[in-house]
Amino acid sequence: MNKLNPANERIKREYFAYLKEARRASEATVDAAAKAIARFEEYTRHKDFKRFHIQQATAFKAHLAEAPGVRSGQPLAKATLFQTLKALRAFFTWLAGQPGYRSKIAYADAEYFNLSEKDVRVAMASLERPVPTLEQIEHVLRVMPEVTDIELRDRAVIAFALLTGARDDAIASAKLKHVDLTERRFRQDAREVRTKFSKTFDTWFFPVGGEALAILTKWIEHLREKHLWGEDDPLFPATRVEVDPTTNRFRAIGFERKTWSNAGPIREIFKKAFEGAGLPYFNPHSFRKTIARLGERLCSTPEEFKAWSQNLGHDHVMTTLTSYGNVQTHRQAEILRDLGKPKAKRDALADDLAALLSAHGVIAPVSPSA
Repeated sequence: MNKLNPANERIKREYFAYLKEARRASEATVDAAAKAIARFEEYTRHKDFKRFHIQQATAFKAHLAEAPGVRSGQPLAKATLFQTLKALRAFFTWLAGQPGYRSKIAYADAEYFNLSEKDVRVAMASLERPVPTLEQIEHVLRVMPEVTDIELRDRAVIAFALLTGARDDAIASAKLKHVDLTERRFRQDAREVRTKFSKTFDTWFFPVGGEALAILTKWIEHLREKHLWGEDDPLFPATRVEVDPTTNRFRAIGFERKTWSNAGPIREIFKKAFEGAGLPYFNPHSFRKTIARLGERLCSTPEEFKAWSQNLGHDHVMTTLTSYGNVQTHRQAEILRDLGKPKAKRDALADDLAALLSAHGVIAPVSPSA
């Protein structure tokens, strides 16, 4: 095993501090950068970064393209190559401006960590991923058990994710005081809730219907009335485990008066819930896409969709449309087939849409089609 290079370790610590403090990068981003740099160092046998030359970058790209994935054993995906090289390019660009490295590394040297244009297009290609329907989520909620405290909590986690579209880390860190059932609001206070980019904003419950609101209400009342929990207690407490003396294995025995330290348990709850319902696993983030698509159907004015987008924590509507609002393939087919219908029928549909927009003041009144 190769020994670590002390000089490399020192400059890496400076870079990670730069990412975190100056660039305000998340822990996940810093971890990804550290992983990419470690991969490169392993290839170069921890050679000092001051001895970097462009041949190392080109050889590393070729090596990475043939390296098998740890889990699959198959060549790494183009997206993985792209993200790894992107992180290295950013690191060496920064390194070229640091004392002691300026004379050794040119800014242009970092560009050798680029993929070909063809591979970049492959890496950036967006494939449609399955998104759960409201009916599927409702089915999951109906069949989930609700006897023990843990079962009640897990069911409420799914319901809360549907009502708010909150990210898993925000759900894992929420406290009772952040939820107002009267206002039907989740206050994502970044001082205590782990939100993306440490952004504070309010989310009012989405009008998803079904049992979700009743399930969440029952859970919160259970915490307050049975366990006598207060405002600063966790909304979804971490599981308490102990070693079973008969099997010598860990077992759940209830929950603790603290939040989870990360979102891993939330994803496990989702996985168990969907498998228990006989459905494929949908991760927590997929619910945000379900909600975005619901908004496309329910919102009839730009103002309404802007409010819907803000409720997801997006500053710009285009974020919702481009990240979550792509037209599903089957719906794309329906639209194209409808465009082939007789023009008279299409004009009638257009008149209906124009009348709707006019009623909401989005466009001026128009006369019906001839």
